[in-house]
This record gives sequence, structure tokens and C-alpha cells, in this order.
Amino acid sequence: MTTTTEDVPLVHASLGERELAAVAEVFASGWPAGQGPKGKALEARLRQDHGVGDAVALSNCGAALHLAMLALGVEPGDEVIVADYTFPAPAHAVRYVGATPVFADVRGDTGTIDPRAVADLISARTVGVIAVDTVGLPADYAELTALADRHGLFVVEDAACAVGATYGGRPTGALAPVACLSFHGRKGASSGEGGALLAADPVIGAAARLRSSFGIGSIYDQARAAGLPIPSFTEIGHNYKLSDIAAAILLVQLDRVGELLERRSAAAAAYGLLLADEELLTLPHVPADRTHAWQSYLVTLDPRVDRSGLAAALRAQGIGCGHGTWACHVQPVFDTGRHCPVSADLFRRNLAIPMHAELRPDQIERVAEVLRTELRNNLRPN
Repeated sequence: MTTTTEDVPLVHASLGERELAAVAEVFASGWPAGQGPKGKALEARLRQDHGVGDAVALSNCGAALHLAMLALGVEPGDEVIVADYTFPAPAHAVRYVGATPVFADVRGDTGTIDPRAVADLISARTVGVIAVDTVGLPADYAELTALADRHGLFVVEDAACAVGATYGGRPTGALAPVACLSFHGRKGASSGEGGALLAADPVIGAAARLRSSFGIGSIYDQARAAGLPIPSFTEIGHNYKLSDIAAAILLVQLDRVGELLERRSAAAAAYGLLLADEELLTLPHVPADRTHAWQSYLVTLDPRVDRSGLAAALRAQGIGCGHGTWACHVQPVFDTGRHCPVSADLFRRNLAIPMHAELRPDQIERVAEVLRTELRNNLRPN
């Protein structure tokens, strides 16, 4: 039995001296802004790691999703089917271009978009599907790709949580023709904020890169051209560039992805052993054809457990926890009247417990021990 009473945070970024040294190098270079040498090096690294035609470093994953919709030509009147159980960034991106997000329910065992639900939602207005690698677990891309090919739809992979995971031996970010990554503070590779768009077709990447910089391309490149080139604004773009400061941090983080994922995977395995026989919760399920990035560790509580009371009890003892992610269709901004029962159920019953690469074995033991006790202390009366 553990005796430590120190706080165990829900998340903790693994940033250290190597990342600080990389930032100092950028400061000395005189170019901290976007699309400079570090940004170009990061894009080259992402292209190499994922085997894609192009990679565009961006300010966040939401920007990547927005640019993906623009590059794929999504217009007002179109419908895009989106995974319901997720942070609602995909649905926001569809709304940004005036199209309609149509929420698809998810699998009860994985929380990823259910291909059968997608099939039932395809209409004459459907142009594509945004699948989500839910909290780090890849979706069913074989089925989704086959379905999309039959109906002439695009597939976008929202791999925001899944850097380092695999599906059928292939890395996330390369599981659909267009993929979007996040480098937010709780992701497997982090620069605090940041993202990227990966595209099999370099034409899509070039369109996204141009629109990420107000439609005029790299100021860094223009400043180094002979003479005085004056760019023309030919379309409305956005300021979605990733700073070279963040890009430098990410170049270090990408070197560490394997190490950090190994530590998170060890933490997940330890939770699995410590909680395997706990009847008041269900552990995460990882199908045999894929691996998990473990951005989060979600347990599904027995319906008898009062989740709010349990969370309050855990936090009172210094153990971080959260609700998991969102059932988008119940959010007021997306009130469409459609019901996704599996997603709604997971939204009510999932609980995130501490998961990050800095967790120690004694902390994991303490989380499991306190969780077991408080599950029973927070049962609803019959």
C-alpha cells in the first residue's frame, strides 16, 4: 500500500532542458516568427515520419481542420459526417465554411466513430467524413475508407490526440488522404499549442500553406529573395502559422515521441493490472489491429456510480480527473435534435484519470487505490 499524499495531476507536459536549448537557438537566430527555418525543418520531419506528400505546420489542430475543409472545397449546403464523441473542433471546422456537421454515433467499446452509423447518415448532400482517433485510439479506417470510396466521399483523420499510435502497422496521420495533428500541452508531442495538416496530395498541402499565411505565402522566403518582391493578396487567408519557437520545441519532442509513448503505455498497462478485477468500472479496449497513444486514460463507470461525487472525492485527495470528452450533439451550439445514444452514454459515464509520461509507479498505485475506495463511497442509493 502506498503512503505518499502528494498531488497526482491529470496531465503534465514532458518539457525540459533540451526544449529550452532549442528555444534559445531560435532567439539567437533572429527569426522567432512562423514559416522560418525551424518551421521548414519541422514540416520536412513530419513528411518523413508519416510518409505523406506534404506537411504544413500550423498554430493548432482547429486551424488544420478549417484549412482541410477549405482545401477540399467544402461549401455551404454540403454535409460532413463527423464523429460525435470528441472535442467539437471537427464540427466547428465544418461550420466555419458554412456547411452542416452531421453527428455519427460511436462504438461503445472504443468510443471511435461507428462505420455503420456513418453508412446510415450518407445523403445526397454528404461530401465527406471526419473521423477522430478518440483520446489516442485510431478509428476503423479500413471500413471508413471502403465506405467513402463507394460513395465518392473524402475522409479526414483528426489525429489530434494520437501522435505515436498505429493502425494496421501504419502511423496515425497517414491513415487518410488528409490528417490533422495537435501539439497542445497534453498531447504526445507538445509545444504548448500547435498543429499540423498532413496531406497525401502536395496540392492540398500547398493550398493549406498559402491560406495559413493570409494568402501570400512565407514572409521569411520573400525577405530573402533578390530585389523587393511585393506579394499580392489574391484570396482571403488566415493567420494560422506556427512560430519557429514552437517548431523548435516540436523538433525535440518528435525525437522523444517513442520514449514518451513507452512511458505512457507502461502507465496504461499498470492501470490495467491494478484495476482489472474492479467491477464498478470498465477499462479501455484496444483492438488487436491498432495501438493507443494514451493521450488520456478513460474508464467507464458503472451506472450506479455518482461520477460527480467520485470526482470531487478524488480531487479532494489531490488526484486529478476529468469527464473525458464531449458528446457534441448535446452541446447547445449544435442543437440539431439528432440523438447519438452511445456517445451520450459515454459522455455521462466516462472518467479520465491521471495519464502522462511523468507518472511514477507509486503514483499510479495511489490513484488505483483511492479510486477503488471512492467508487464504493459514491454509489447511488438503490
